[in-house]
Amino acid sequence: MQTEDWLGLKDRVIIVTGGSSGIGNAIVESLLNAGAKVVDADLHPSKIQDENLAFVQTDVTSKNAVDNMVSESIKNFGTVDGVVNNAGINIPRILVDPTDPDGKYVINESNYEKMFDVNVKSVFLVSSAVAKVLVNKKHGVIVNMSSESGLEGSQGASMYSGTKGAINGFTRAWAKELGQYNVRVVGVAPGVLEATALRTLSYEEGLAYSRHETIEELRAGYAKTSTIPLGRSGKLSEVANLVTYFLSDRSSYMTGQTVNVSGGKSRG
Repeated sequence: MQTEDWLGLKDRVIIVTGGSSGIGNAIVESLLNAGAKVVDADLHPSKIQDENLAFVQTDVTSKNAVDNMVSESIKNFGTVDGVVNNAGINIPRILVDPTDPDGKYVINESNYEKMFDVNVKSVFLVSSAVAKVLVNKKHGVIVNMSSESGLEGSQGASMYSGTKGAINGFTRAWAKELGQYNVRVVGVAPGVLEATALRTLSYEEGLAYSRHETIEELRAGYAKTSTIPLGRSGKLSEVANLVTYFLSDRSSYMTGQTVNVSGGKSRG
């Protein structure tokens, strides 16, 4: 019996921003395994070597760089069928610090501008450039990577939460705008996940300070899963699997939703 390519992603061309590390890297691997052709739009090259993977060095906060990346994607693979807006950063900061009003962990304009440039402006720039291609084809998918903190808020990460809240708004609004062209827009909001290289010492120091904890207490908290019904942290591959599904026609009647991937964890 001939097996069916269930996802139907063979030779589909997908751009993944920030695809060289963390969740982005897992998404790239998942898409390649499904037979897709992938463009990794990142500042740093991917460690993955595959004939169906093209790396285009891209500053996703620059319109010229984004436009060039989309052009290079088409030059490499002939078209674009979808994009995953994954590039993002989190700089843990608090709104007010009574003990140190102008301290290093208080939000300042520089922190604000950097996070909104990378997490929000880039999504607008990339989606705008890619949507022109998808609308012309009258087929395609935009996947916006959100976060549980964009739905629930996160102590010490209010700016990050705010950027992801903006992304959720993009997802809902663009789904309504682009549906008439058969272009879908969906969001994926991961919860607590296994550690990646992005969890740096400076990140942990800022988050621990904002939560009035030591770094050791913060790290011990990562292992606590009592608020997660499935009783464990999520795997990067589990997020990537959902993203891959959303990019396929198997999810063809889903648009405008942001789906929480959190093992059942919620405010309650």
